[in-house]
Amino acid sequence: MIAEGLREAGLTDVHLLVERTGLVARLTSLAPDVILINLENPRRDMLEESFTLSRALSRPIAMFVDQTDERAISEAVDAGISAYVVDGMRKERIKPILELAVRRFHAFARLQGELAEAKSALAERKTVDKAKMLLMKRRKIDEATAYALLRKQAMDSGRRIADVAEALISVEALLGDQT
Repeated sequence: MIAEGLREAGLTDVHLLVERTGLVARLTSLAPDVILINLENPRRDMLEESFTLSRALSRPIAMFVDQTDERAISEAVDAGISAYVVDGMRKERIKPILELAVRRFHAFARLQGELAEAKSALAERKTVDKAKMLLMKRRKIDEATAYALLRKQAMDSGRRIADVAEALISVEALLGDQT
């Protein structure tokens, strides 16, 4: 029924894996676009395996279950399951649920990327601020002048301001207070 539903959904290269031993390695070699898991009652060990799959393969996972509870739902979300469907699998539901899983996976991946960029920008900002403080203290200048010095050095050396700031902080750590 699963293979038939997947083919009716327009998926032609379908692999059904029943044996759980070596699952991550087998799925890695197959490089699927999406993973569909059909369980009657998800146990903790299966959810942990799903977490491993999600992290190792970075693929959308749709899980169909016959019964569940709040704990299992929470663990499925934590495990990276893109679509968690209760009340079993029916072939007419496969295509829309797989489409949902793929879209949710990509939306979540985009959010993770944006979060990583924001964290990186914040860390760079802190580095630049620390470098400005060092310049202000050493040269007895104001913040705008310190920033202008960092910017000029970055432009002259063809580097980013954050990289110049990091280099300045490293030199300060090596040389310490020489005054």
